[in-house]
Amino acid sequence: MGVGVSGWRLARAVARTGQLGVVSGTALDLVLARRLQHGDPGGHLRRALAHFPVPEVAERVLARFFVPGGAGPGLPYRPVPRLGLRPHRARDELTVVANFAEVFLAREGHDGPIGVNYLEKIQMATPAAVYGAMLAGVDYVLMGAGIPSEIPRLLDALAAHRPAEISVTVAEAAAGDRHTVGVDPVALLGRTPGPLRRPRLLAIVSSHVLAAYLARSPETRPDGFVLESPTAGGHSAPPRGRMRLDPAGEPVYGPRDQADTGKVAALGLPFWLAGGYGTPEGLARARAAGAAGIQVGSAFALCRESGLDATLRRRLLARAAGGALVVRNDPHASPAGFPFKIADLSGTLSDPDVHADRPRLCDLGHLRTPYRKDDGTVGYRCPAEPVGTYVRKGRPAEETLGRRCLCNGLLAAIGLGQHRPDGYREPPLLTLGQDLGFLDGLPDDYSAADVVDHLLSAVARTP
Repeated sequence: MGVGVSGWRLARAVARTGQLGVVSGTALDLVLARRLQHGDPGGHLRRALAHFPVPEVAERVLARFFVPGGAGPGLPYRPVPRLGLRPHRARDELTVVANFAEVFLAREGHDGPIGVNYLEKIQMATPAAVYGAMLAGVDYVLMGAGIPSEIPRLLDALAAHRPAEISVTVAEAAAGDRHTVGVDPVALLGRTPGPLRRPRLLAIVSSHVLAAYLARSPETRPDGFVLESPTAGGHSAPPRGRMRLDPAGEPVYGPRDQADTGKVAALGLPFWLAGGYGTPEGLARARAAGAAGIQVGSAFALCRESGLDATLRRRLLARAAGGALVVRNDPHASPAGFPFKIADLSGTLSDPDVHADRPRLCDLGHLRTPYRKDDGTVGYRCPAEPVGTYVRKGRPAEETLGRRCLCNGLLAAIGLGQHRPDGYREPPLLTLGQDLGFLDGLPDDYSAADVVDHLLSAVARTP
């Protein structure tokens, strides 16, 4: 659950129960840089960075971003290098170190399994991010929002500290063009660290067809699948075929959008079900369908160890418990082009007035799309940037309608929103799954361990 909702505290709490705790790997460069500028309360990040295998790399990151005692109120955060195709040493160092720190802290003090989740859509961050997580000993890599066909090969190479790259989709690229982004571990670190263990890969998919495509070859085959339904929080796959909207403006899903669990089971790889399964009954249904278990997001997003801003978390929890919370599947909100779940809460970007008042800008750029310019060079655009800027980059203004800046909004949701001396503060954007039945049977203010105990009560009742 990105950005930072499933942070190291939550993943560690889940792993301590014996289940797989997963940290979000999305935009960890920004998360680390901003938390260091807050002064690193508790010293957790500095403790993690003290264990980075190449101290001088971690020291450069600290020198650039750490502010003892925290920056003063109202001061803007120092910018981080934006993602791009051109090599950028400082950007790669920050990405590697940030992913290392998050996984290191999640693994600290227990022997439970830890995973890290990435979006295939954010291709330009993937090689350096994955390598940082592997340096910290991550057990699983989970990847959705695309087709992670090149990730098995990436993991193989990085486990041996070999240079590795993946393809990057560039819009309007000429036929035969191939664009890549990669990382050379030895060149970046200046030495070869000790042996690495290759993590297992779980591909997050929405259809048995895609699962079969990935499983067809050893070069693309993951170690398992997460089958995600359209009710899951965050991004979801669009409906197959022509997009149709219901009277509320949400995508209409049909039988073609339901994954055939029998066909997935026949592939011989373990799979987990996600999206509306976060209850004891949901776990029982998943196991009856042949699944190894379930992936749970929303229940953990509202627990005490969640990375959500505490005030926002309590407001969401109160509205959900009272049956007043509405979660919409907005087909236009995300610059990534996938439908995105938005939890309606006043004062956030779900409010049309708040969205209208926010000045359009794209100053973080994790969801920017590379595109081929007329002169053959590569530019970057985002439908959440100023309309005139986007149009000058060759796209119609209609594509900007309703777009929210997810990068800034999701950072604000975990208390790291940008603020400026003139008093401007980035408003938060909140996401949850659309099935809120997971609250039944949980205490009013619950922990991650409470969620696990509640879910596993179905297993205890099974003869």
